[in-house]
Amino acid sequence: MSSKTALSAATLLDELQSTLAHGTVARRVETLRRVTDLYLDSEVDYNDNQIAVFDDVFNCLVKSIETNAKVLLAKRLAPVKAPPRIIHHLAFEDMIEVAAPVLSQSDQLDDATLIANARTKGQSHMMAISTRRSLSGAVTDVLVELGNQQVVQSTVKNPGAEFSDNGYSVLAKRAELDDDLATELGRRAMPRAQFLKLTAIASASVRAKLKAANPNAASEVATAVKQATRLARSAPAAISLQTSIAHGLVRSLFEDGRITEEQVLTFANERKFDEINQALACLAGTSVETAEAMMIESRDEGLLILAKVCKLSWSTVKAIITMRDEATGTMSTDLDECRFTYERLRIATAQQVLRFHRMQQSSAATKSPAA
Repeated sequence: MSSKTALSAATLLDELQSTLAHGTVARRVETLRRVTDLYLDSEVDYNDNQIAVFDDVFNCLVKSIETNAKVLLAKRLAPVKAPPRIIHHLAFEDMIEVAAPVLSQSDQLDDATLIANARTKGQSHMMAISTRRSLSGAVTDVLVELGNQQVVQSTVKNPGAEFSDNGYSVLAKRAELDDDLATELGRRAMPRAQFLKLTAIASASVRAKLKAANPNAASEVATAVKQATRLARSAPAAISLQTSIAHGLVRSLFEDGRITEEQVLTFANERKFDEINQALACLAGTSVETAEAMMIESRDEGLLILAKVCKLSWSTVKAIITMRDEATGTMSTDLDECRFTYERLRIATAQQVLRFHRMQQSSAATKSPAA
């Protein structure tokens, strides 16, 4: 520490003792300003012990001072490596004007602290957290679970926010009742399973609204929505590089005769959604778009049809259902009922239903201007 800094610190120490003993609020504020200046303007890096001393001083001085002074302190300390206890204190202030700068900017707050803040404070605090430069999946899990519409949309719009599979599942459910959220989600690079689920949800919502507005054109509405949905699912922007690689790898394995039921079960156990869809498509002799649609949109029935055409055992089908439900955040009907239906389902019937799905897809492609 330089001699100038040491002299300033010594002078402030004497002033601080006097201020804490019998100083007015105004004097506390002025001393706080000078201590902050000393901390921020120093030309040296303070060691841990010195930072701890500043931490003690800051926490003593912020008691019984006006909100405006706390706001100023928060704004000055938020962007820098500040003493940890005062940052924590400011982040948990009830007044959002004080907490927001720290919650939105400070790198001193770890995930555990942010999660605790989100769970114990209000929507305004969560809104501030949602604007941070980066957010982990653990933090966004809490924001999308507890946040209101504004918090959730702010989180989804944040390019630095990461989402877990569970987070995307919660968002997809919330998007059923929030068209704006569905739109924002559609702009993100989502896992394929969640994108397909979102597309199905949006399609159902659009279909319902159009039918309500055009009750005499129900069939035309259904055809138009299916066509638009097919295009949305197959658009290059909707298919990530990871999905394309997975599809290509499985096609190569199939051509080499290496896509067996054992391999399908391995994909299911490893929660490889894209690989499962391409494997089922190859084994059933259909397109991956049809397999994806049957996997997501038609609940268990579509999956059972595909699996029966592929001649898979029930244990493998059950593993695929479990994988699908975990990936999309859905819940299947009773598994015993599914097993009963699957064992009664004839291969010939399943093949006939699959041909119908192929015919629908082919019809939509023929009617599409882009086809």
